[in-house]
This record gives sequence, structure tokens and C-alpha cells, in this order.
Amino acid sequence: MSDYLLDESPLSLGVIYRLLSGTVCPRPIAWVSTQDKQGNANLAPFSFFNVASVNPPVLAFSPLLNGSGELKDTVRNLKDVAECVVHVGSEGLIEALNTTSASLPPGEDEFALAGLEKAEMSGVSVPRIANAPVAFGCKLFDMISFGDQPLAGTLVLAQVVSIHIDDSLWDGRHVDMDLLKPVGRLAGSDYIRISDRFAIERPA
Repeated sequence: MSDYLLDESPLSLGVIYRLLSGTVCPRPIAWVSTQDKQGNANLAPFSFFNVASVNPPVLAFSPLLNGSGELKDTVRNLKDVAECVVHVGSEGLIEALNTTSASLPPGEDEFALAGLEKAEMSGVSVPRIANAPVAFGCKLFDMISFGDQPLAGTLVLAQVVSIHIDDSLWDGRHVDMDLLKPVGRLAGSDYIRISDRFAIERPA
């Protein structure tokens, strides 16, 4: 067994990242579109992602600074245009999702890179992925920076103002997981499907 008191036995950033990403999993994937002041679209996946609140409905995701301590385009764009669309990473679009994780110069369009068509999203000016089964149009609620060092996160709290969902997935009460086929992120290059799942009744 190993114990690390980080103030006394500091681990490298790479080791901490591998420990966190390898143990806090599986993680859902937020596939986030934003745009800059000139209207250039950006699309990027983030696996530090979850629901933060239901009333009001708020999603939380955290882009990390790169190895040089530079902001991702997503965060820069949110400072310019305080809106985004959060899509659920699903198996049917996983190759395109992976393509949009590439590092492109600011202003270059990951929609075009991945061959994805844009569609209007109600309530926001940012486009959604036309064939994504689920998308949440969001206004920026808050953004919290954890510093300017490499791999520091920026916690984005995005308030949901509109929802797009394929009618085949949603009966008004339940989402059909077998049709949505969301994927989770593990460590390294590994992802996980939800094809093996089980249920346990919660205590009263």
C-alpha cells in the first residue's frame, strides 16, 4: 500500500494526472461547442464533467490548461461569448469526438475537421452538432480558475436554457440508454461502453 502526503512527498503533475484520471472513472464526456467574437465555432470534448444542479439546471465541466499553462479555446471563447452547447458523448459519434480533441490554432473549426454539420440551438447563438442525439444549450453561470500553472483547471458552470433530444430516446420520463449509447472516459486512450450494467434498489 502507498500513501502520499502531497505537501511532504510531492508527486509530478503527470503522476497526479494519471492517478486521478485512472481512479475517478468512468467519466461522462461533455462535447462542448463555443464560438468567438468573430463567430468562429470551436468543438472540444472534456471528461471532467457532470451535473452540478437541477434547480437551476447547471452542468459543470473543467478544461485544463495545457502543458504550457495556456487556456483552451473553449475557455477563451466563453469569455468572449458566454454561451455554449454541451453534447453527450455517444458511441455513434465517437470517431468524430476523438477527432475534435486535436489541438488546432484558434479560429479553426473542429466541426469542419470532423465533417460535422452545424444546426441552430434554441436559446443560444452557438451551433449544435446536427446529428447529435442530445444537446444542452447553455448560458455561462460562472467560471472559476484554479490558477495559471500547467494542468490547472477552469471550472465552468453552464446553466441549461434549452434541450434538444431525439424523440426515439425519450418517452417523457426515461432516456433509452440502449439507443443513446453514451460512452465514458477512462485513462490514457481507453473508453468504456455501458453495455454491462446492473441495478440496486436504494434504501428507503
